[in-house]
Amino acid sequence: MDYATLKLIWWVLIGVLLIGFALTDGFDMGAAILLPFIGKTDAERRIVVNTVGATWEGNQVWLITAGGAMFAAWPLVYAASFSGFYFAMLLVLFALFFRPVGFDYRSKREDPRWRTAWDWALFVGGFVPALVFGVAFGNLLQGVPFSFDTDLRVTYHGGFFELLNPFAVLCGLVSVSMLAAHGAAFVKMKADDIVAERASLALRIASFATVVLFLIAGALIATMIGGYQVIDAPPLDMVANPLMKNVIGAPGLWLTNYANYPWMVSAPVVGLVGGVLATLLARSRFEKSAFLSTSLMIIGVILTAGFSMFPFIMPSSLDGRSSLTVWDSTSSRMTLQIMLIAVIIFLPIILIYTSWVYRVMRGKVTAAALEENHHTMY
Repeated sequence: MDYATLKLIWWVLIGVLLIGFALTDGFDMGAAILLPFIGKTDAERRIVVNTVGATWEGNQVWLITAGGAMFAAWPLVYAASFSGFYFAMLLVLFALFFRPVGFDYRSKREDPRWRTAWDWALFVGGFVPALVFGVAFGNLLQGVPFSFDTDLRVTYHGGFFELLNPFAVLCGLVSVSMLAAHGAAFVKMKADDIVAERASLALRIASFATVVLFLIAGALIATMIGGYQVIDAPPLDMVANPLMKNVIGAPGLWLTNYANYPWMVSAPVVGLVGGVLATLLARSRFEKSAFLSTSLMIIGVILTAGFSMFPFIMPSSLDGRSSLTVWDSTSSRMTLQIMLIAVIIFLPIILIYTSWVYRVMRGKVTAAALEENHHTMY
């Protein structure tokens, strides 16, 4: 297999890992975001917690796997992103700390104040990562202020609060509403009675908000947000060196791929159709269809960002040549080949095991089940 094909395959695989994380851990974070609002009593909040309680740990592994794959396949991206987004990533990490302790300690005491405090801690553990991930994508679409010197040493020239610009915050809200809708669809599917009814309302509001915010973000990208385009690039199968190309930037360039590859338009269409269907199915009895719709919405939104930026992974707003692309930010050919063999062997095993876990844990979480298993469930 030639080097250029390996580079493209790993762009696809890391995209699959990110989508897998958003689809699985996304409904965990979404349920946590909605926890204080769709659960009015302690019993109702315990139902919400236990809808995701059996699977949240396994779902979070997708994020670790994606980070590890990025480190091995895209070392320059890993170095530049962890330098530029260092404090943002620490914020995500500290927020994620609330999840294991929140799940494990929430029901250890009967004190309402204790449990309410942990409920809001779980909210933070869902809301903050969802917001920061969206903000990160918003900054990637605008370009990140970093540069490489001739020895490929990276320097980041921005600050944490510069990441919180209006367009990035808009992308963060798209992420929050999207994952809240996904979490609402999952809770609706796993809970019953009043909790499921409130989840239906939350699903309707969050999915509609996602469609509106996604359209606004798309309009801004088409008219105001500067995109990037590679010119004078070296052969695709050369050893990675980002400084061997030239890059131009201008508003509307992120739409170039849709003109060159019309099939890519399917990504935003799937995202919008999924959001509309989720809104329409929110109050129906087709719970699995609603969950499938929010899944399609997530896939469409993430693919829209990926297709728009391709072949860019992390464009530089300071020095176009330093921008990192699929072709010039990868590891060696041997590294990509060895990793691909590992993926071919282990990914099917992981998928089979994950499917088995969800099959075993299927069924609704009810108040009666909580009462019967008072000391074993969250």
